[in-house]
Amino acid sequence: MNKPPKPAPSFVTEAEERRFWEQNDSTDYVDWKTAERVRMPNLKPSTLAISLRLPLPLLERIKIAANKRDVPYQSLIKMWLAERIDSI
Repeated sequence: MNKPPKPAPSFVTEAEERRFWEQNDSTDYVDWKTAERVRMPNLKPSTLAISLRLPLPLLERIKIAANKRDVPYQSLIKMWLAERIDSI
């Protein structure tokens, strides 16, 4: 038999709410069987522009590698960085 969900507490800050959900199971507070899928078509991933100085020959090699893969060179750099971080 399913028991009704507990009422979720109110929070003063987002950090307080984050700590709460890190330590508590949402199934005690939310009836996920009644949840509905939500679409957010205008939600953009947050990115930050940075400046990175590269030696010209290195940048040219990166652009050649990107061209061979048919991807923009900045996207290739991001993919390589993500792969490297994931492998650590």
